Amino acid sequence: MTEWYKINDIANLDTPALVVYPDRVKHNIAALIKMVSDISRLRPHIKTNKSREATQLMVDAGISKFKCASIAEAELLGMITAPEALLAYQPIGPKLQRFIRLIKAYPDTKYACLTDDINVAISISDAALNAGIIIPVYIDLNIGQNRTGILPEFALDFYRSCAQLKGIKLLGLHAYDGHIHDKDLAERTKKCNAAFAIVCDLQKAIRNAGFPEPIIIAGGSPTFPIHAKREAIECSPGTFIYWDQGYSLNCAEQPFLPSALLISRVISLPDSSKICVDLGHKSVSAENELTKRVYFINAPELITLSQSEEHLVLEAGEGHQFTIGDVLYGIPYHVCPSVALYERAITIENNQIIGYWANIARDRMITF
Repeated sequence: MTEWYKINDIANLDTPALVVYPDRVKHNIAALIKMVSDISRLRPHIKTNKSREATQLMVDAGISKFKCASIAEAELLGMITAPEALLAYQPIGPKLQRFIRLIKAYPDTKYACLTDDINVAISISDAALNAGIIIPVYIDLNIGQNRTGILPEFALDFYRSCAQLKGIKLLGLHAYDGHIHDKDLAERTKKCNAAFAIVCDLQKAIRNAGFPEPIIIAGGSPTFPIHAKREAIECSPGTFIYWDQGYSLNCAEQPFLPSALLISRVISLPDSSKICVDLGHKSVSAENELTKRVYFINAPELITLSQSEEHLVLEAGEGHQFTIGDVLYGIPYHVCPSVALYERAITIENNQIIGYWANIARDRMITF
């Protein structure tokens, strides 16, 4: 990569810091739109960016449908008057009551949610009726990830049961295939098509049972190029907006650019070959093994040795030229949870700091 990432007034930026390059964000949004036949088929997930400003750029580009994972993210979408917002979560207990308050507070945004259990569907219906509303619902399918969703063989009967509930309105099916992320595109495509065939069979069975054609929302980032080529299904990638090192390596066929970096400084030289920087567990997503947490663009030779809450120790080799205060520009391997560690993303244009985007949806609650 060229030195597009350099920040000329870096002396004014304390570290660790999350920085975002809006021009590259706009490039990624334009690339996303170009990959589908109809912009109305896009339903991006905002779990990655968590900010009003980044989401507004998508709205300004003509994207009208979104997906989110928390009530705070759903409220963010209401705050910018996004036309449609799917809470890709099955709301239970207090979350259901928060969701209903949210729906009433932002009437210009059409909200929907998921369900995969008849008792929960009944609870959603009853709560909606008590509130004097009807909640649009998608049936969440388990097509192999074994995280959430009803198994497809039970889904038609479940669909019939949900159709009898007066407080919900069935819109269609949600099929997330996050377990499919093979580096080889041909193998990824093969697995994606096999999983999606199950969804198509269910869609046909629902139609044959006399119900309206169910909308299908399918896929995430790894399978987006595959689903994008289908007709009449909605696609919901999220990471595309910032991209990261993990997907840069695993999904090299996709045209997105890293647009969010983690800035760090050397804070100590513990011995002749090691350096320590201020990028601990609290500053970069730590769910991957040590060598797959951050990639330093301007120092790719560094090898991660250990990490604690506030420190990252790296092997630089004997005779290295690093000094205390040196700046490192890192691409996180997993940007989504890394963004959630920062209350704001510092914005960079023309290699200068211009402001920041508050990651308001990193909080568990904004208003409701």
